[in-house]
Amino acid sequence: MPLSAQVASFDHYVRSGEINSQVADISAKLREIETVFNEGKIDKIDGLTIDFGNWWFNIRPSNTEPLLRLNVEADSPELLENMTAKVLGVIRSK
Repeated sequence: MPLSAQVASFDHYVRSGEINSQVADISAKLREIETVFNEGKIDKIDGLTIDFGNWWFNIRPSNTEPLLRLNVEADSPELLENMTAKVLGVIRSK
């Protein structure tokens, strides 16, 4: 059995894949995101990761472009869709 099939039984998350958003002031936007989603467990090892247990996201700046790169994972497709929209709403607000 392929390793991916063996791991699938342990992996219950659905993923957004990387979503890029152009942002004028990356530092200010990261501070805003951290403030809005402050109820989650915050980790700043690789960008900004905020974990809520049944869903989490990581956002980090591009090294070469004025972009924030977002990845979201959740327990269900519905939760993934809702939370991705919520985080993108903050990222893309002016």
